[in-house]
Amino acid sequence: MKILILCTGNSCRSQMAHGFLQSFDDKLIVHSAGTEASGKLNPGAVEVMKEIGIDISHHTSDSVDMYLGDEWDYVITVCGGANEVCPVFIGKVKNRLHIGFDDPSHAVGSDEFIKSEFRRVRDEIKEAFTKFYKSLP
Repeated sequence: MKILILCTGNSCRSQMAHGFLQSFDDKLIVHSAGTEASGKLNPGAVEVMKEIGIDISHHTSDSVDMYLGDEWDYVITVCGGANEVCPVFIGKVKNRLHIGFDDPSHAVGSDEFIKSEFRRVRDEIKEAFTKFYKSLP
C-alpha cells in the first residue's frame, strides 16, 4: 500500500502523519511532500513526536513534484492550502482524501502555549490517522 501525505510546507503536519503511519505498520510505503516544500522540518514537530517515541528527525521536506509520476493507493492532504492546490495525479491515485488540521507553527504566545498547540495537533493527527489506518482493507 502506497500513501502520499501532502501539506503546503511539508515541515510539520504531514511529517507527523507520515511518522504515525510508519509507526503503525512498517509494510506501508509512506511518503510526505509539500506543494511549497520548505526544505526543512519544524523543530517543534520533531520534538513533540520524539516525546511519544517516534523519531521523524531523519525525514526530508520534499516537493510534491518528486512524486507526480508515481501511482498511489492514497493521496491525503492535511491542510487546506495543499487541498486547494493539490496537483492532479491523472489516473494514478486510487483514493484522494482530505483530513485537515490546524497549523501549530502559526501559534503565537508563550513557549508553553506554543508547545501545547504542537501536542494538541499531534494528538489530533494520531487519532485521525489511527482511524484511517484501521479502515484500510
